[in-house]
Amino acid sequence: MIAALQELFLTWQSAIGFVGINGLLALSVYATLSCGQLSLANAGFMAIGAFASALLTQHTALPFAAVLAVAALLPAAVAVPLGLPVLRLRGVFLAIATIGFGEMVRLGFVNWDYTNGALGLVGIPQRTTLPVVYLLLVAAAFLFWRLRGSRHGQALEAIREDEAVARTLAIDSTRYKLAMFVLGAGLAGLAGALDAHLTFMVAPSGFGFGRVVEMLVYAVVGGITSFIGPVIGAAFLTLLPEVLRVLGELVGVEPGPLRQFLNGAILLAVILFLPHGLASLPRRLRRWRERRKGVALAA
Repeated sequence: MIAALQELFLTWQSAIGFVGINGLLALSVYATLSCGQLSLANAGFMAIGAFASALLTQHTALPFAAVLAVAALLPAAVAVPLGLPVLRLRGVFLAIATIGFGEMVRLGFVNWDYTNGALGLVGIPQRTTLPVVYLLLVAAAFLFWRLRGSRHGQALEAIREDEAVARTLAIDSTRYKLAMFVLGAGLAGLAGALDAHLTFMVAPSGFGFGRVVEMLVYAVVGGITSFIGPVIGAAFLTLLPEVLRVLGELVGVEPGPLRQFLNGAILLAVILFLPHGLASLPRRLRRWRERRKGVALAA
């Protein structure tokens, strides 16, 4: 009984840790979406942060805070020369170009003997703790909260709505887009470092196209109209498999295929009935109650 409780505690502790890490990944996608840019390079930036932090931990005596700083700054530095040319592209062309960057990074690590090729690195010390994860998540969310409603936030909104009009208002769209691209890269690298030091290992296979889609789905399901939406989406989709697994065990139903079906059904329902994401659910419920009240008064 005690062993079962300990296993349950460790399972949910890891799940809660991944909620925070995936929240950072979702915010890294939101950073570029906030100015109307669909960048899918974040898996590549995450890989850079993860491998850099793992190598520093294994081969140096740097404190974990310094390792996290390098994991954020290195992909941010890579994002500057990458962003200058690719951010001239728009829409699907930008998405394809940034996917290409992510694949280039992944294949680079696959063919690099120093990182053990496709097998990756194992035995990474577990330095990631829940307080560290959520302190960084809160700091990132606070940054976006400060941007919202500020002069810079209004400039980002103008660029997202119509970049040509924003330029006529003397808004330097190139500078703003590059700044958010670099910020997204730094957050992705930070999440990669936290993930590597939570799971004890890092391998190139974890940063393929599937991870790119996963990050984007977090943001879309949660809602991209505000910074809190992607965090909600990440928490919902990270905890959903665990909740369905527990429910399946309670009713005596083997999860597996049923869990995948329910995952897909819930995602489809959110996209169809909540086009602005889960973050819009309270507002939708409030409007529904107001309409019901109005109908009752009219009757």
